[in-house]
Amino acid sequence: MISLQTTTNMKQTILLGLLFAFAFTLQAQDILQWRNNRSGIYTETGLLKAWPADGPQLLWNYDGLGEGHSSVAISSGKIYLTGMTSGKGYLYVFDTNGKLLNKKEYGAEWDESYNGTRGTVTANDGNLYLVSGRGEIVCFKESDLSIVWKKNFLKEYNSENLKWGICESPLIVGEKLIITPGGKTHNIVALNKKTGALIWVSEGAGTGDLSAYCSPIYLGDQQVPQIVTMTAKHVVGIDVATGKKLWAFEQENRTSVHANTPVYGDNMLLCTSGYGKGSAMLRLTNGGRSVEQVWFSSQLDSRIGAMVKLGDYAYGSGDNNRFWFCVDWKTGEIKYKDNAMGIGCVIADDGMLYCYSDRGDFALAKATPEKFDIVSRFKITLGTDQHWAHPVIYKGILYVRHGNTLMAYKIS
Repeated sequence: MISLQTTTNMKQTILLGLLFAFAFTLQAQDILQWRNNRSGIYTETGLLKAWPADGPQLLWNYDGLGEGHSSVAISSGKIYLTGMTSGKGYLYVFDTNGKLLNKKEYGAEWDESYNGTRGTVTANDGNLYLVSGRGEIVCFKESDLSIVWKKNFLKEYNSENLKWGICESPLIVGEKLIITPGGKTHNIVALNKKTGALIWVSEGAGTGDLSAYCSPIYLGDQQVPQIVTMTAKHVVGIDVATGKKLWAFEQENRTSVHANTPVYGDNMLLCTSGYGKGSAMLRLTNGGRSVEQVWFSSQLDSRIGAMVKLGDYAYGSGDNNRFWFCVDWKTGEIKYKDNAMGIGCVIADDGMLYCYSDRGDFALAKATPEKFDIVSRFKITLGTDQHWAHPVIYKGILYVRHGNTLMAYKIS
């Protein structure tokens, strides 16, 4: 017989478990990394389905970030963003009202071509992590921006920098921080996120591929949980526990640039590259130990704008093929292509596409395979240099970075 006290203890244990789960869920929802969770899909509700003719209300803007193309990261209601001034990289911290809370220099940044910061900050377990265009990985304490550890992985792992500077948002899985030095012996590595100590080394595709400006993803639903990323000549799957290569699929273009994080869904990976390549759809087989090509499209050749999966369709723009596309996820059939606005990057939320073109146009469009259905559009007039940073949605606010300027628009 179960005693009354035992029953009470069981209820208390269950309640505590639920509270911890709820607290964890809140914490997880309050952290936005590269493209939210690397998918480009946001989960806000109550957003406007159309904007005024001159665009949504601009709540605030901050001018003075310096040069850069990195995107906003958010943790515990604080906004994190990087920028470069006079060759030095700085980490900026804002509240959601646009007040600058802190600013920290972290070292040299990329100033040789298309100057400025690149990879987006990753927040995790009270720390912040970033990778500079010079191959420096820095771990900050989130509370005061003091540096916990840092190392230059290009020097430490005998790797080469890239033509346009290293660009990667570090991926954290448990205690492991995953980055891609691209060295011949240390191609992909896992570091202890707390200390920077090396945990494992992967040969990657086994050909000494350089890094390719790609931020990896984690697939935890396979028999072999794994990291997937694109290197200079391959898409690769790496056992997250050991660093062992599971599979490699050849994907080359004329510049060895594969900047789009693969899109995952329905046990398939959409791997999209510009510069004359296209998109390969791969199906994971044998519990994630191998892949097979499902379809290939040379038309879907996004360079840095990425794609999003909504239902049975994927949406995004091309590069040489200067259209916006919708493609059937399972078959590769092009449902539409439209050049109503310049190509660019895309995110999605609540059945709508948020499209930011390289010409500074921003559009809100319905996510439908029928047509590129633009509902509203306006021009980004503030800021400097290229329109390349990916936008972010957080608590009804659209954050857009254009060079030295961060803008916050009310879209709820």
